Amino acid sequence: MLSVTAALAAGLLPPHVAHAQARLNPVIDLVAANKPVFGLYAPANRRARPGQPAIPADSLKSMSQLAAEALAYQKLDYVFEGTMEYNFEQSFPPFADFAKAMHEGGAPTKGKATRFAHPLFVKTPEIAPDPAVATARIGKQLNEGVAGVVFVDVLNADELKKGIAALRFKSKGGTRSDDVGNAPARWGMSEKEYKEKADLWPLNPKGELYNFTIVESKEGLAHIREIAAVPGVGVLFPGAGTLRGVFTTTDANGQRKFDEAAWEAAIQSVLSACKEFKVPCGYPAGAADIEKRMKEGFSVFVIGWGEPGFKAVDLGRAAGGR
Repeated sequence: MLSVTAALAAGLLPPHVAHAQARLNPVIDLVAANKPVFGLYAPANRRARPGQPAIPADSLKSMSQLAAEALAYQKLDYVFEGTMEYNFEQSFPPFADFAKAMHEGGAPTKGKATRFAHPLFVKTPEIAPDPAVATARIGKQLNEGVAGVVFVDVLNADELKKGIAALRFKSKGGTRSDDVGNAPARWGMSEKEYKEKADLWPLNPKGELYNFTIVESKEGLAHIREIAAVPGVGVLFPGAGTLRGVFTTTDANGQRKFDEAAWEAAIQSVLSACKEFKVPCGYPAGAADIEKRMKEGFSVFVIGWGEPGFKAVDLGRAAGGR
């Protein structure tokens, strides 16, 4: 009888349902075991809206305080940091400080029980406009010790392939440089060990990095099946929030009209592609809809920080038998 690893390599088992030994990245274990996954946006300081007074500096929490807040919550499976989607150069330094504080507050320890209790998943800006720049940005994020990278507004399979290559070292067939920055220390291992483990699952059954891919445009939706078929895609998400805008129009009287039926059809088209190509499907859920979306087949969730988000996690864990 073939081992799970051999069967996976031979293409006899769907990679997302093959169970693996406990590993650094708990998200991979949960996905491999067909269990629901619950991530929360990282806690953040409140931002002033346009036209409003600036938030007083003495009311802002430090990155160490925000990290301590994130580490104190034990029911999440990953921490989702989404600030770098737009102005990367401005948002990266605060993120690096947050990642450092997360490490200092809860760094993994060596030994058989080594495990990320609060793995960091980060959004990265769009890949398509300049793949070379995107590769450099992704490398900087990986060098802070993240466990997963989230691609936004993916339009087609070619763009996704370039993003996946950026997650892998050149020695593994990718385009990531050999610079590893702070990542080995953040993972609690040597540079050599890190370079072996920091590869993309499920392309590498022993890899500890994971990818989320978000489709949030009509062009991306038109190519959803080819995107879902790309080897290495981890979880596919419909960008439900952005898609609300995509399916909202303004009439001659200046009234905005939301086409809820078309929006829901777009979400279901992503779910259908996930099921066809045996890829987990993700959703940005809340307490009001997480049970419904779980029944439909969504299994990986990103949820807002705070009491409403904590309630959503409790509901999801109960519905998923966790």
